[in-house]
Amino acid sequence: MKRFYWLLPLLLIMGGIFLQAQTAPGTTLPSVTIDFGKTPQGPALSSTLQLVLILTILTLAPTILVTTTCFTRIIVVLHFLRQGMGTMQTPSNQVLISLALAMSFFVMAPVGREIYQQVIQPLERNELTMDQAMDRTAAPLKVFMLRQTRKKDLALFFSIAKRPPPQTKADVTLDVLLPAFMISELKTAFEIGFMIFLPFLIIDMVVASILLSMGMMMLPPVVISMPFKLLLFVLVDGWNLIVGSLVKGFTG
Repeated sequence: MKRFYWLLPLLLIMGGIFLQAQTAPGTTLPSVTIDFGKTPQGPALSSTLQLVLILTILTLAPTILVTTTCFTRIIVVLHFLRQGMGTMQTPSNQVLISLALAMSFFVMAPVGREIYQQVIQPLERNELTMDQAMDRTAAPLKVFMLRQTRKKDLALFFSIAKRPPPQTKADVTLDVLLPAFMISELKTAFEIGFMIFLPFLIIDMVVASILLSMGMMMLPPVVISMPFKLLLFVLVDGWNLIVGSLVKGFTG
């Protein structure tokens, strides 16, 4: 504790300066004010509430990304691919997440453009209320999600919620659509992951059988099979096939 004794004189000096500034005549401490501007005319929210809404959306952005876009399917498939090749942490999690984000932005670009044209631009011109903006924002997302959601999963959550089956797509609400979309995406991702995993599994079994027949039981088969799996993946141009198949699965 002795080595911190030199801080005491410094604290006393700073306290004295502060008290002198408080008691000196004509001396005032600086103040900071934040102005969000005046409330716009028309149905739009005030600038303060708009800022709060933007901060709320930014806070929930990861959840929105996972639950309403193609990100979940893509990242699960990429993890299956890495496990199938047996490369451990190559590519790293940062690389896989960045690739999944880039692919998600590409797939969701038409939806984003539609939301910008139908919601953001009218809001800037104060032509929409917030209720109308929320409805218009949900509409293109619902169209995309319904296109990827299985009817069986949708019927499951309607039965759990004890609601009658929807007559039109407009009758499907987001509280039912979100979980149905998520489990549909997971099922599709696991199906794709199995198809990716299968050829790598065959290579592992063949290499393990050869090593066992040669009596090399102490040598891990993964060490021998991994170069062959990488060679197979490169020869068939695996990244092009997998990325192309994932994107076409959403846009096709």
